[in-house]
Amino acid sequence: METTNDKKLTVVLGASPNPERYSYLAVNRLTAHGHPVVAIGKRAAAIGEVPIITAHPPLENVDTVTLYMNPLLQKEYYDYILQLRPRRIIFNPGTENDELEELARQHNIKPQEACTLVLLSTGQY
Repeated sequence: METTNDKKLTVVLGASPNPERYSYLAVNRLTAHGHPVVAIGKRAAAIGEVPIITAHPPLENVDTVTLYMNPLLQKEYYDYILQLRPRRIIFNPGTENDELEELARQHNIKPQEACTLVLLSTGQY
């Protein structure tokens, strides 16, 4: 699929190998749109060709962190997310978190309450 935007390195936090989970769909759609994806989850697995890792590797040039975990589980990832210095954090439905949104703003990271799948399907990603 052609897009006019550059490809955006995206970290999917809360990735699941369960095909019924939105994180699974997001990884598939992001890769279908040509975006490189790092999938991080609780258990090592894979979504298609994308491995789900449990580590928190240092990454460069992260455009987007998209969240698929509830706010209580997000706390342990705050430092990691901020170290990645993404351009934005997408808070998918059910992941909204005022505390992390404020931390993001303090670090010049744009918090965005949106659905990654909708952004991709409407060409707004």
